[in-house]
Amino acid sequence: MGRRTAWWRTRAQGGRTPVAGAVRRVVVLAAVLCATAALTDRPAMAAGSSSSYGYDKGDRVVDGASSTADAEDLEPGATYRSSLSKGASVYYGLDLDATSNAYVSVTAVPPAGTTVAATDGIKVSMRNAKGSGCTYRSATFGAGRSPHPVAAWAVREAGKALCKGSGKYYVLVERVDASDSSSDTWGLELTAVSEPALAQAGATDAPQVWDSASPEAVTGEARRRAGGTGFAGAVAVGQGVWRDDIGPGRTLFYKVPVDWGQQLSVTAELGASDGGSGYVSRALDLALYNPVRASVDEAGLGYRGSERSVALEPLPPVEYRNRYSVVDHENGMRFAGSYYLVVHLDAQLADGFGQGPFPVTLRVRVAGTAHGGPGYAGRPEPRNIFDVTTQDRAAAVTGSAGGGGDTAMKVLAVAGIGAGTVLLATLGVWTVSARRRDRASTAAL
Repeated sequence: MGRRTAWWRTRAQGGRTPVAGAVRRVVVLAAVLCATAALTDRPAMAAGSSSSYGYDKGDRVVDGASSTADAEDLEPGATYRSSLSKGASVYYGLDLDATSNAYVSVTAVPPAGTTVAATDGIKVSMRNAKGSGCTYRSATFGAGRSPHPVAAWAVREAGKALCKGSGKYYVLVERVDASDSSSDTWGLELTAVSEPALAQAGATDAPQVWDSASPEAVTGEARRRAGGTGFAGAVAVGQGVWRDDIGPGRTLFYKVPVDWGQQLSVTAELGASDGGSGYVSRALDLALYNPVRASVDEAGLGYRGSERSVALEPLPPVEYRNRYSVVDHENGMRFAGSYYLVVHLDAQLADGFGQGPFPVTLRVRVAGTAHGGPGYAGRPEPRNIFDVTTQDRAAAVTGSAGGGGDTAMKVLAVAGIGAGTVLLATLGVWTVSARRRDRASTAAL
């Protein structure tokens, strides 16, 4: 009697029956799933649509010092965020062992809208405790004078005379200025990488024979793949044809897994404009960086409004011995791992051809059969930086990015649909059970 009274009171007061509650749950869930589906159907915002640089979320903040005495240490395997004012020279420290090679790459990030000259840029050098230089590299904006992220690197190679032995080393970052550039402070992102010695010494000369003919560009239908806004968020691509849209002054970052023994070739195309006139001498810049973010090669194209293309120099297959070459674009192909493609569209393009966006197509070829690595005596830092993993190959197909982007949206959608399926099944059981209880209560009356 008590159970019948409770059920009847609920009905009489207009309360929720078990069936009604289950139905409401299904309705709410359906609305959530519809919203999720709508989210996945929306066109993803291009990861490169923002002019801001995508720093690594794990960056540690470090201040550059005006002297070696106050230099803060960088740890191999870590990434850092710093800054560089106009005319400045700053130091960072490194404690190194006697056998490992150490690479430090510095990405300079000028603020959007700043004024730069062709010779503006940065110089990065590695020095021992006595102040003697080991190596240095520089990076400038070039004739386009379009502000965008540029990277330069320095290395301590353990076998070189000036940099033998363990102890304290210093990285010096200098701003290469021009009198007509803005006085804005630039952001810096620094990476430090250690490469262990080989377990067994090998040949110390560069490979003499490799196919240096310019390969034919990959053909086929282009697949859309939005680029990232920084090295950390570079979007993975593999062999194929990839397309994105880019506005003047913007930069896109991609990464390509290239294993030991494999040969990379890349062609970039800038599509025709809908209107406008004029000529931009360096409208599109295509740069290649290796896994330690060291510059390998760079190419650019002029633009009059019709479709144009440019290709990187023929690159050798990835081999440890390439480091002994005196040619930069051969020397840089010394590791397996993720190679970065950085595409920049000159800001001057807007003057004659409008804000766009303009279609950019990348034709990527990864030829050759992968083989085992050289056999390191220890582990590099960060771990797996010189490996191509199964996850790397899968990401090149699906287009995952270190910084998320539309891949995160896809994961969210898949997770939402998957969770929704489980909830629908659960609510189905609840509904059936509720109906049985409802019928049993009605019969009891």
